[in-house]
Amino acid sequence: MVNSGNSGQGEIGFRSTSEQRRAVLGEESRFRPFPLDEYEARWERVYAHMKAEGFETAVVWGKTSGVYERAGDVLYLTNFFSTHSGQEPDTVLWNGRSYCAVILHAGETPELVSDESEARFEAIATDRFQGLYDPIGGVADTLEARGISGRIAIVNTDCLPMKYWEQLKARTTEIEWVPADDLVRDVRRIKSPRELALFREAGDLVTRALTPMIEALIAGKTEAAAAAAAGATLLEGGGAWHRIAISHGDTSQYLESDPLTGFSTIAPRPGDIVHGFIYGPILKGYWLDPGRTAVCGGTPSAAQKRLVESLIDTMHRLMEAIRPGVRVKTVGELGDRLSRETGYYSEALKTNWPYYGHSNGCMWEAPYIEPRLCGDDDIFEENMVASVEAFFTDDEAGTAVFETNFIVTADGVDEITPVPHLFW
Repeated sequence: MVNSGNSGQGEIGFRSTSEQRRAVLGEESRFRPFPLDEYEARWERVYAHMKAEGFETAVVWGKTSGVYERAGDVLYLTNFFSTHSGQEPDTVLWNGRSYCAVILHAGETPELVSDESEARFEAIATDRFQGLYDPIGGVADTLEARGISGRIAIVNTDCLPMKYWEQLKARTTEIEWVPADDLVRDVRRIKSPRELALFREAGDLVTRALTPMIEALIAGKTEAAAAAAAGATLLEGGGAWHRIAISHGDTSQYLESDPLTGFSTIAPRPGDIVHGFIYGPILKGYWLDPGRTAVCGGTPSAAQKRLVESLIDTMHRLMEAIRPGVRVKTVGELGDRLSRETGYYSEALKTNWPYYGHSNGCMWEAPYIEPRLCGDDDIFEENMVASVEAFFTDDEAGTAVFETNFIVTADGVDEITPVPHLFW
């Protein structure tokens, strides 16, 4: 059950040229969000980073079926996503289903070892492919067949379960595995012009989904009906999501009224505070996560008005402080000070998400805007995509949430999820 590249089919370790890749994959495809030269530029940047870190070889693990959260590095490098429905229990036939790896070695075309039976060369970005019942063993066999040993970076150690790590380690005794979980994430933090254009498109799509979702809650429709309206917009636009998270009224201190689905079938009553997020791989795997707050009926009480407007003012002041070269920790410290000055604090939500925003890529990613979660050397850089967010609670008014996404530009930030900040 092996499928490897064009004229090197079946030959593990085949090194294709750019011309050979294009003969198999085509320069552009409606199933790939970018032309091949975008992926090749990524490989070059990753290889340069590997060299700087002292690595000739890296194995990048991912879990790309059923859920999305650990697909990012593999998707970024190869545009691969498994069609299996999830991590099925191992059998006598298959092992490690839903896991895959990209083998990077000294500037060669990346080799994808997956759980799929056949390569979709019109979708993936590499012509070096293996589809196996056992991707764990397949990686070990491939490294041995290619004569690769010694010091190798293993990326996403927190993704690979202990069972499969023990199998891999037992079959690669000539290899010194060195954890390097940020090896690819370091490179993809700064977005290319094509990525920024796709993020803008994703931002427009999620804005068109979240705005009517909040308006449906204001109108007193059920949380499920509001989520359905948002989901229909996303699906019709070719997008997706991880969670549509809605809550209101006496459950507003929680992100989701029903943690199984993300929303309930209950309708808010006039005067209830309502809030909702849409987050996930909104378009082609790129992650956005805006959230907004309103009041059912559209007329907030004085306490609700002060709560929400204090939150939004705090978020505006954080965005005004962000520009290239500014320390992330400085903005986190500003968030702490401004939050204390408002007098609001959300015990449940702030404990779960203790930061004032984060970088965005193929998920929410570092650096996080929180003094404990970033280093002194972390700075905002031009062409990063990021967010600001916070949660404020008042015993009388309820809990308000806010998050919006933006691109860091030379002059500050450019909001790409311009859902109205206030709905009154």
